[in-house]
Amino acid sequence: MSLLKVVTYTKTVVRNISKRQFEWYGEGIHYPGFKYYPRDPTTFKDPPYNPTKLFRVERIKPLKGAPYWEKHIIKEFQLDGKTNSYVILKNIPENNQRLWKVKHLLKIVPITFPDGFPKNDDVTCLKENGELRIVKKVSSEQETKLRISEEFKKDLKRIDGDTLRRQSRIKWLSGWNQP
Repeated sequence: MSLLKVVTYTKTVVRNISKRQFEWYGEGIHYPGFKYYPRDPTTFKDPPYNPTKLFRVERIKPLKGAPYWEKHIIKEFQLDGKTNSYVILKNIPENNQRLWKVKHLLKIVPITFPDGFPKNDDVTCLKENGELRIVKKVSSEQETKLRISEEFKKDLKRIDGDTLRRQSRIKWLSGWNQP
């Protein structure tokens, strides 16, 4: 009998195990729907900001090759038409969470009101930079000026430009006539 016993050591390697995914506790700033990791979390402060009530959301990338969940979100926003179609969305956490997932396909512009918030009877124009402009109404003074100019154009006693040019040319060619 021998004092030394032969021991065989076998090591099995499994390559299907994924890498360990770390959960970083206490890091990042939690916002509704996402986490933000600033460069220097100790000195980072949110800047003072008054959030807008509405967003102008425009699709700028095609949906071909996008995963089905992104296409589903785009379809919920009704942006599955032409590429440069846009919609107006409320700035609420539910919409922001969905927009965060597809932000690489969209152009999101906050809507500002430089002329004040519009009323029900106001005519407005939304520009590409997000400005909602109120089209001014024609005042009574401008209406009277417009009416007077239209009456002047329709007046029968008024000399039109061609007649005035012909008469002036004839007077110029005739020279100075003393009475």
